Amino acid sequence: MMFHGDIQRHADVIGEGGFARDASLPPPANASLDTCDDTALMALVAGGDADAFGVLVDRHAGALYRVAMRMLADTHEAEDVVQEAFARAWQQAPRWKPSGAGLVGWLHRVTMNLCFDRKRRFRVVLAPELPEQIDEAPLADAGIIASQARAAVAGALADLPERYRAALVLCYYEGFSNALAAEVMGLNIKAMESLLFRARRQLRELLEARDVRCRDLVPESCAA
Repeated sequence: MMFHGDIQRHADVIGEGGFARDASLPPPANASLDTCDDTALMALVAGGDADAFGVLVDRHAGALYRVAMRMLADTHEAEDVVQEAFARAWQQAPRWKPSGAGLVGWLHRVTMNLCFDRKRRFRVVLAPELPEQIDEAPLADAGIIASQARAAVAGALADLPERYRAALVLCYYEGFSNALAAEVMGLNIKAMESLLFRARRQLRELLEARDVRCRDLVPESCAA
């Protein structure tokens, strides 16, 4: 996982478009930046406030990393995407205006588009699967069955077209409403619902091909 310092160093070397905090400026009047909403923090970031930027990173990096990991299935790629998303937030803060889903929607849209770009640029090379080891433990090990089922879901998710995967990641893993997911993906609500329907259907077909049924899955995966 990345650290705030890594992202801040990235922002510091952006170049002439970047912003350095003026040490002569008085500290923000807010008693605690943690209590500021995203819009207020972005206004401070627009003026070069690195502390406000750090709060935004702490607040949103985890969710963006989860999305990037489920889209790319690669820790280094996911970390790079999240750092690039926050670097863009730093650069564009003076021009950023709150609208719709606010900064959450904007950051997720940037992250998703970066994931799409990387998937198009690089062919994913999958390592050959290791042979399954025979488990001598009693069949009562339901945890093993659940773990295998979750692995099957992850594999099926990775095999979906990228927009299907994005729709399921946002709505079922991150808990976005259809309306918020539609805004992130640049769709109207009906198109989003249609995309989700097709994504669920294809995921179910992929799981059935792997001989996985809903009864084998943890609740999170059953939602698909």
